[in-house]
Amino acid sequence: MALARTLGVALTGVHGELVDIEADLAAGLPGVSFTGLADTCVVESRDRIRAAVANSGVDWPNRKITVALLPADVRKSGSRFDLAIALAVLGAGEIVPVSAIADVAWIAELGLDGRLRPVRGVLPSVAAAHAAGARRVVVARASGAEAALVHGVDVRVAADLREVLDFLREGVALPSASRDDGSEYVDDAERPDLADVAGQVIAKRALEIAAAGGHHLYLVGVPGAGKTMLAERLPGLLPLLDDAAALEVTAVHSVAGRLPAHARLIRRAPLQAPHHTATVAALVGGGSHLARPGAISLAHRGVLFLDEAPEFSPRALDAMRQPLESGVVVLHRGGGVVSYPARFQLVLAANPCPCGRPGPRCECAPHVRRRYQHRLSGPLLDRVDLRVAVEAVGHVELLTDAPPEPTHVVALRVAAARRAALERWTGTPWQANADVPGAALRARRWALPKPALGLAEEFLVRGQLTARGLDRVLRLSWTIADLAGRTVPSGEDVGEALFFRTGEIGAWAA
Repeated sequence: MALARTLGVALTGVHGELVDIEADLAAGLPGVSFTGLADTCVVESRDRIRAAVANSGVDWPNRKITVALLPADVRKSGSRFDLAIALAVLGAGEIVPVSAIADVAWIAELGLDGRLRPVRGVLPSVAAAHAAGARRVVVARASGAEAALVHGVDVRVAADLREVLDFLREGVALPSASRDDGSEYVDDAERPDLADVAGQVIAKRALEIAAAGGHHLYLVGVPGAGKTMLAERLPGLLPLLDDAAALEVTAVHSVAGRLPAHARLIRRAPLQAPHHTATVAALVGGGSHLARPGAISLAHRGVLFLDEAPEFSPRALDAMRQPLESGVVVLHRGGGVVSYPARFQLVLAANPCPCGRPGPRCECAPHVRRRYQHRLSGPLLDRVDLRVAVEAVGHVELLTDAPPEPTHVVALRVAAARRAALERWTGTPWQANADVPGAALRARRWALPKPALGLAEEFLVRGQLTARGLDRVLRLSWTIADLAGRTVPSGEDVGEALFFRTGEIGAWAA
């Protein structure tokens, strides 16, 4: 009897776990059996692996082969274990040295001809292998740039199984994975500029506040007023992602198979704009076995823009309510429970009625307008900090010679406000004003002066503001103060926050 052991990585969402892969050769009827919660894809790999080994010039052991994937209570899925299983079997058959494969994690799919093919989720897999103490990681050549994004780990690449066998048996060195120069994916050339939007002073102000504090935004107005143009320019106002956030975002896109070809870290806040026919699974994530990330996770640390929001399925919209609060989506499926990060900025855009015609040209009956507006549930809208009526641009604004502010100018103010907030919340779990719970903002340390809260209290007493709405107003007030360079929000800041929360123009004027 011969036994060999090597390493693979199981992936659940964006979380990897090192898996011991053991192969045992014994007397008996030739064949391969698996233990350790291997799914259908893993079990079906035996014929593919056998063909890959044979086509690489090596004899497949004609013995009874038992492959154990440990720990046995962790579900293993996908073709990511192909290379590791093949080498464990060849090690047990004394075709490759057992010691050479013992502490190495192998992450690649095998083609019938022995080629190493890339798999999804290489970035979080390599990070998990490194954290668990793997001496080295070997991946397909096509995955090398992605794997090299993880610092401090020896990553080698190979084109096919022959290269791996030469490395193990003859000592022929495998090339190291190389990072792309700069390793930052910043697509500034593709981002539209705020200077393209004529007029819309109030809406642009709301966009700046949303970017500075990480607040959600609701734009309602007639078609052609510029709602989509405004929403598409929000990611350009957000600061570049730091290392930790960039790794999170890149890992999610890797698991989803959406990573750019050059496999650099995604530094610019992503934008997701699904069509209004998107299903619940498309928005929050889904799948028949282990759920894959949806649009809200692909928008992690970025912007999720829902144009024609009332046309989305109410079930799909309400499914976002919990992730909006927690920043995480937890999905239960038959294959297990998986969680994905989902801390995004939500931007909703809607027409005031189904026909979309302004003022007296509207042909919708009052009950039709009400029904259309109520498609966005109260609990969902209550989680949106900023609500803006976007009016049609007049001819004076459209034809003016005065150039609007470009994105980079507004982005400088946003960055300064973000730095002020980050300094204020140092030592707390929060980074942006939108993350701070209302209880903390009402506590003595961060409580606003009584005179500044006077108007907000009036709105609360009159029922124009809920308790959650007051918390949103407090968050907005701190963001507005950060943009103005004030250390404490003033009554004017609270009034502007009330205007963007309730639409009462008198609040801002006050």
